[in-house]
Amino acid sequence: SEKNGLALEKASHLQANRQAVLAAVSQDGFAFEFAAAELRQDRSFVLEAVGIDGFALRFASAELQGDLDVVLAAVAQKGSAIGFAAKDMKAVQSVILAAVQQDGSALQFAADPMKADRDVVLTAIRQDGAALAFASTELKADREVVLAAVEKDGAALQFASKDLRSDEAVVMAAVQQNGAALRFASK
Repeated sequence: SEKNGLALEKASHLQANRQAVLAAVSQDGFAFEFAAAELRQDRSFVLEAVGIDGFALRFASAELQGDLDVVLAAVAQKGSAIGFAAKDMKAVQSVILAAVQQDGSALQFAADPMKADRDVVLTAIRQDGAALAFASTELKADREVVLAAVEKDGAALQFASKDLRSDEAVVMAAVQQNGAALRFASK
């Protein structure tokens, strides 16, 4: 897949060719780096590219990295593409919810208020229990949140507060999901 992106890099005559760029992006979103600047600034084209591979957002113009529709399209395709969005997009609840629904670990790129947002964190851990690692300290101490995480991935127990790592019901739920989670329980 890297080879196809490289092909676009070497084929300067194709860098402004919409079909060639989309074909390269369908192999590797990072190939969008080699698209002509005018394509990386073209809103409708960028919407199409991020719909194919959300990681194309990384090489979209700065203005489009802050465009709500473009960012939503990117994170719907690949949740962790939120890491390439403008900073203010990382604090928009609807954007972060869309990102973590697709990839719970995208929570790591969210603004701190989103990591403390119960709905956002619950959505993230229902997709990937280990996303608890990126939740606020308060939510790592929230029994309901931690139970949801360890029921999805017992090893998420390691990210829970010390008190909850010694809570019998929480530890049991973690161990039922993954026997090896017992090593994360506190005494």
